[in-house]
Amino acid sequence: MSLSIPAGFVPLQLRTNPYIDACGPLYGRREGEALCLGLRVERRHCNPGGSCHGGMLTTLADMLLVLGSSAQTGLSRYMVTVNLSCDFIAPAPEGAWIEGRLQVLRSTRNLVFCQGSLDADGALVLRLSGIAKPSGAHEASFTLAHYLGEAEVSSREGIDAADAPQHRSSVSGGKPP
Repeated sequence: MSLSIPAGFVPLQLRTNPYIDACGPLYGRREGEALCLGLRVERRHCNPGGSCHGGMLTTLADMLLVLGSSAQTGLSRYMVTVNLSCDFIAPAPEGAWIEGRLQVLRSTRNLVFCQGSLDADGALVLRLSGIAKPSGAHEASFTLAHYLGEAEVSSREGIDAADAPQHRSSVSGGKPP
């Protein structure tokens, strides 16, 4: 079992958050305009049975919801969770690599409706549906480029890192990720 971080994943650049800082490190990778969230399950993330604790999986689902919905809609705003529903499908053992993917189903002026999944080493462990609410003004720190550290590279190359994609009111439907 490899404990390395898969190629393409980088530590997420997030605002200071005592709770998430204690849970992490969280990793991310760009998949088009979407965030793929990653976490290596460590002993401290596990329940007494040796699997990732349900509270940790729910925390990952919540972070996927708020970060992914901001990035995928192009709103680039702080998002708060209005609703999060999680179905636990299978355990994620210590050492497993978890990847989370989100699908934005609909975005209105006040709410973003999503569904997604967490997979451990390619096997589905959690299915989620949630609603996020944009809060505050547009900020470059809530862009996918910033989360992945690309904003720093862009600004060094003379590109305005604060430019974010325009808000997209609806993202593809179809099957859950």
